[in-house]
Amino acid sequence: MMILFNRHTAMRAAGERPRPDRADADKLVFRTYRGYRMNTVNDLLATKGSEEVFSVSGDTSVLEAARKMNQHKIGALVIIHNGRVKGIFTERDVLRRVVAEQLDPGATKVDQVMTTEIACCRTDTPIEEAKSVMKSKRIRHLPVVGDDMQLHGMISIGDLNAHQVNNQEIAIHYLNEYLYGRT
Repeated sequence: MMILFNRHTAMRAAGERPRPDRADADKLVFRTYRGYRMNTVNDLLATKGSEEVFSVSGDTSVLEAARKMNQHKIGALVIIHNGRVKGIFTERDVLRRVVAEQLDPGATKVDQVMTTEIACCRTDTPIEEAKSVMKSKRIRHLPVVGDDMQLHGMISIGDLNAHQVNNQEIAIHYLNEYLYGRT
């Protein structure tokens, strides 16, 4: 839940009705319930909670990886080698590189069919930049890494969409409150 702090909130508390003033719209300050506005991927990860990022090693079979994805109802696994991100294995990889090529999923290793040219972002990446990368590269999952390429988390296009919808709902609520004086 976001709380709007401005002079109109104080006026309503005193029983006065604020006059809509276009110049005031530029001065609105939004804060989240924890005292910060979500601007970076790290903030998005914090609101997601401590979700586990599922990973496998490159020598895992495609069959095992697909079963793990089904078990956890996820669309991608990060491939880790020596503690660092080596690649990503997605549902798209299964379809294009295993099923379409008629490979045996039990005998094929993930590192043979995974995507190795992956886009990653850092924890301080602005959310809008992450969204732009995902749109331009037509990807649905973006691993979040630190300076040492250690995995910190993963964001999906669904996370970004949920964040945008939440922000729009909050903005609509406060704009209605601003215009109609409801609290």
